[in-house]
Amino acid sequence: MATATYVRERPNVPFILRVLWFFLIGWHVTLYWIVAAWVLNLTIIGMPLGLWMLNRVPLVLTLRAPRGYTVAQVRAGQKEEIVEWRYQRKPQVFFLTRLIYFLLIGWWFSLIWSLLAWLLCVSIIGLPFGVWMFNRLPGVTTLMRH
Repeated sequence: MATATYVRERPNVPFILRVLWFFLIGWHVTLYWIVAAWVLNLTIIGMPLGLWMLNRVPLVLTLRAPRGYTVAQVRAGQKEEIVEWRYQRKPQVFFLTRLIYFLLIGWWFSLIWSLLAWLLCVSIIGLPFGVWMFNRLPGVTTLMRH
């Protein structure tokens, strides 16, 4: 029984739509999104939603979807080949390590990081670095690999 594995990346939103989204909607909404996430993070009950929101900042800012890939495994069946598709994300750091990091560093550093990134997006010179910082925000907050 032979098996073959095929991997392909998930298609992205076209670049021009991402640019238009950023300038018309994303930049403005992202500030409110971050503030709402941090208000939720002030409570134990709201923290899961707040962290989920912070991990989605790149999506809100520029429609950048979390990176992942689709894997197809083809194996021989009795009469025909069987194809199994599954979506995978990058392997994550151990949960306990991420929790300790968030409690000691991530919760305060990511607020400073995100506000600085938002301010950098005001100028044309700082814009690329600000977007880069927003794309790294999930990693700064909880060591999430994107």
